[in-house]
Amino acid sequence: MNDIEAIIVSLIGLAGSAIGSLCGVLVSSKLTQYRLEQLEKKVQAHNGLVERTYRLEGEMTEVKHDIRDIREEMKG
Repeated sequence: MNDIEAIIVSLIGLAGSAIGSLCGVLVSSKLTQYRLEQLEKKVQAHNGLVERTYRLEGEMTEVKHDIRDIREEMKG
């Protein structure tokens, strides 16, 4: 009987270790996925800022040309 009890306790310990390891891997995977999603959101926000800056630079070039044209009209 003593050997059977030892085997049962060992199997219970093995099952507990396996379940604990599996849960740890799953939680770690979920945390990594969450962090990647947050990083993707930050990258999207940054890309939006870059696009707006590029658009504003184009608009500023147009405004400069308009100002130049107005000055030339006022001189002439």
